[in-house]
Amino acid sequence: MHLHDLTIKKFHEGLVGKQFSAAEITKAYFDRIAEKDLEINAYLTVAKDNAFLEAEKADIAVAKGEEVGWLAGVPLAIKDNILIEGLPATSGSKILENYKAAYDATVIAKLKSAKAVFLGKTNLDEFAMGSSTENSGFKKTKNPHDLERVPGGSSGGSAAAVAGHMALGALGSDTGGSVRQPASFCGVVGLKPTYGAVSRFGVAAMASSLDQIGPLARTVEDAAILFKGIAGQDRFDATSVAAEYGEELLSPSLEKIKTMTIGLPEEYFISGLDPAVAKAMDEVITTLTSLGVKFKKISLPNTKHALSCYYIIMPAEVSSNLARFDGIRYGHVSAVNRREHTLAALYKKNRSEGFGAEAKRRIILGTFVLSSGYYDAYYAKAQKVRTLIKQDFTNAFRDVDVILTPVSPTPAFKFGEKTDDPLAMYLSDIFTIPVNLAGVPAISIPAKVETGKLPIGFQLIGKHWREADMLAVGQYYEKAIGRTV
Repeated sequence: MHLHDLTIKKFHEGLVGKQFSAAEITKAYFDRIAEKDLEINAYLTVAKDNAFLEAEKADIAVAKGEEVGWLAGVPLAIKDNILIEGLPATSGSKILENYKAAYDATVIAKLKSAKAVFLGKTNLDEFAMGSSTENSGFKKTKNPHDLERVPGGSSGGSAAAVAGHMALGALGSDTGGSVRQPASFCGVVGLKPTYGAVSRFGVAAMASSLDQIGPLARTVEDAAILFKGIAGQDRFDATSVAAEYGEELLSPSLEKIKTMTIGLPEEYFISGLDPAVAKAMDEVITTLTSLGVKFKKISLPNTKHALSCYYIIMPAEVSSNLARFDGIRYGHVSAVNRREHTLAALYKKNRSEGFGAEAKRRIILGTFVLSSGYYDAYYAKAQKVRTLIKQDFTNAFRDVDVILTPVSPTPAFKFGEKTDDPLAMYLSDIFTIPVNLAGVPAISIPAKVETGKLPIGFQLIGKHWREADMLAVGQYYEKAIGRTV
């Protein structure tokens, strides 16, 4: 079986049917990484020794006739801000260049217990700050569909690994669209779960009230399988919730789809949309209508404030979370003689050398909005606006089951196109940011586009804890357009 034909479901069936071993597929992925990643740069670290040990555990279980779950032996790529014990965890930053994780993130512990295989750690914008993976402290990941274009960010490495057939699935983190936007740019599925559905323990924090781990996969069904494997309450994360996710995630009902109403927010279908994106959205609506889904125009009036609100709250939390990276306990230490500097001077030297331009920009902005005399004028006001954005979604979901929007105003853009204008870069997340502010789930699904055209994703937004609704619509959409991988 060729790697480009594989899904998690097909892999599982082949593994338990003994058509191949987990070790054979793992080797095939490492061969593919060796062949393709020199040009794509999806991985920061590959973990061959660990991966083959994990694959062997899955193969032994199958050989013994033990019942194994969907994720046994599945080769995954993990964003490099998620800790795997003994492996580097750089968060794409020079300040953590030599750091190795001392423990497993909760999602990794769950996947290890399911006998999943970790191929390596993927590239990202520094501390997940970016929309193109151009802010990585180490390399620029390229879009497998067009090497002159960005893969999106900040989970660009994970999205590129899945799109380039260098992993069967991946994990990323989503603070303002960092799973969904690269999924859209790279033509894969990216799920941002409800805030609290997945533990954040063992993930380098960027903005704690917004961060959420989510899967990237080749199909909606694969994303559902991965999500089910990592969801659940965790005693190490007080924000995690014991939500019930049953078999409906994997076995959606077409009859239920026919009873659904999908909202189309007028604030998202605007004149500034790229024509290709607008055309793709029209075709998605036509396809879903043919399944019996009903559509209703809705309004999310405070959407226009979301970007401004986000770029006050997020940097404020960044400035707090990144204060721990001082080079004293771990991370980058300046080569200067410590005895010749005061502690304050050493902090300044370590952080100036260790952080990149975008991280510094957000730390400075966040420190400013939290400073005396400005807290009430900026941060406190932004939190009030956030409440209004949450209320918009609550009001909308009284009339609709799911909301459909574009993921990004444009397909993948070229390298350097937006790096000189931070505001232009930030605008690429304008349709994804409100979801994180409200804490609701959302998913990016590849729309059907002409062969040879750049991928375009559409976004489904669901009610709190109702990932099943979005996943059901997505799975039947894929069947309707004939996509199996």
